[in-house]
Amino acid sequence: MALPKNKISKSKTNSRFANWKLSAPGLIECPQCHELIKSHTVCPKCGYYKGKEVVAQKTEK
Repeated sequence: MALPKNKISKSKTNSRFANWKLSAPGLIECPQCHELIKSHTVCPKCGYYKGKEVVAQKTEK
């Protein structure tokens, strides 16, 4: 059974996790309604993707 020869310090242990960072998602502006959306997705506000309407929006009465 493998055992460590020496104790690993707290700073050595914590430094392994020091570079685990989250990156901000790539947001672009929708050309139709100018809302910020994730790239390569249908705009949830207007329903357009690459200049074409993909999802018809519900009209409120």
